[in-house]
Amino acid sequence: MTPRQLLQAEAAKAILIKDGPYGTAIQAEGLDEVAYRGDTGLTLDQKGNNDLVNLTQPHVIRAICDRYIAAGARVLATNTFNANRISQADYGAEHLVGDINRSAARIVAEACDSATAKDGLPRFVVGAIGPTNKTLSLSPDVNDPGYREVDFDTVKQVYREQAAALLEGGAQFILIETVFDTLNCKAGILAVKELERELGRDVPLMLSMTLTDLSGRNLSGHTVEAFWHAVRHAKPVTVGLNCSFGATQLRPQIRLLSGIVDTLLMAYPNAGLPNELGQYDELPETTATLVGEWAAGGQVNILGGCCGNTPEHIAAMARAVAGLTPRKAPQVPVETRLAGLEPFIMAA
Repeated sequence: MTPRQLLQAEAAKAILIKDGPYGTAIQAEGLDEVAYRGDTGLTLDQKGNNDLVNLTQPHVIRAICDRYIAAGARVLATNTFNANRISQADYGAEHLVGDINRSAARIVAEACDSATAKDGLPRFVVGAIGPTNKTLSLSPDVNDPGYREVDFDTVKQVYREQAAALLEGGAQFILIETVFDTLNCKAGILAVKELERELGRDVPLMLSMTLTDLSGRNLSGHTVEAFWHAVRHAKPVTVGLNCSFGATQLRPQIRLLSGIVDTLLMAYPNAGLPNELGQYDELPETTATLVGEWAAGGQVNILGGCCGNTPEHIAAMARAVAGLTPRKAPQVPVETRLAGLEPFIMAA
C-alpha cells in the first residue's frame, strides 16, 4: 500500500495518536547558544532557533521523538515549523534550510523504523511546514492596504524548497499546519502538487487551520467551512485544526468539520489557554478527557497536541481513546461548493 492507503487503513482500525510540540521540549533541555549554533559557522545569535537543533544536536530531537513514540504516538511530525527560507532569514541561516529539513526527516524516519521493527505497528513520518512569518492576504502597512511583503510565487517556492528536502529525508506526508492565511496554504498546496508531478508519485497532504478568535475564523477571515471549500480540491488525506485554543474552545469547530469533511480529521489543540506568564497549566488527564469526548462522539480520526502538551499529555490521550471506534467520514453529496470568507453552496 502507498503511505496514503496505509494511513487510511490504520485510521479505520483505531483512532491514531499524533505527537506533541518540539519547541517547549527543546527549551526544557537548557541548551545554550553554543549548543544551538554547533559548528555551523553562523554569526548571528542562534538561541531559540529550534529547527537548527536538527543539525547541531540531532540526539536531542531523537530523544524527544522517542518519548512521543513511547507515549503512543504513531503519527510523527518533524521539528521543522520554521525551517523555511523566510523564517530562517531572521537567523541568517537560509542556506541551511535543505540540510535542516533532510536531517529532521531522517531523525523521525529512523525513530519510526526502529519502533516498528520492535512491535510491528506502522508509523507515519510527516514533514511539518509552518505558515512562515509573512502573509499573502493582508498588508503589514495600515496606510497601504495593497502592499505585500512577499508575493505568491515567492511563498510557493519557499514551500517547495522545504517540502522537497523533507521528502528527500524520508517524509511520507507533507503537513501544512497552523494555517492563519488560506492564501499561504494555497501556495503550499501548489508547491506540493508541482513536486508530485516532478517525482511522478503521490505526495499526501495534511492541512491544519488555526483560528485567531472565538468567532471561528483564521487571520485571513475564513470560517472553517470556507477554508475546507477552498482546499478540498487538493484531496488532503487529513484536514483539521491545531494550536489556536484548547479543546474546550475548539469543540464547536471540530463538531462542524466532522460533519462536512469527507477525509480523515486530525486535531491537535493546545493544552488549554496560557496563563498570565504564557505557560500552560492544563493537566494531561484534563486535556485527554476533553479530546476523548470528541473521540467518543465519533468526531476525530487522529488526535495530538500543540502548544503546552508534553509526552504525558500524549500518553493520556492514547489511554483515553483506546478501543474507541474511529470516526467515519460522511458521504457528502456532489454540489458546487465555493468560498469567499463564508462558504457558498450553489443550488442544483
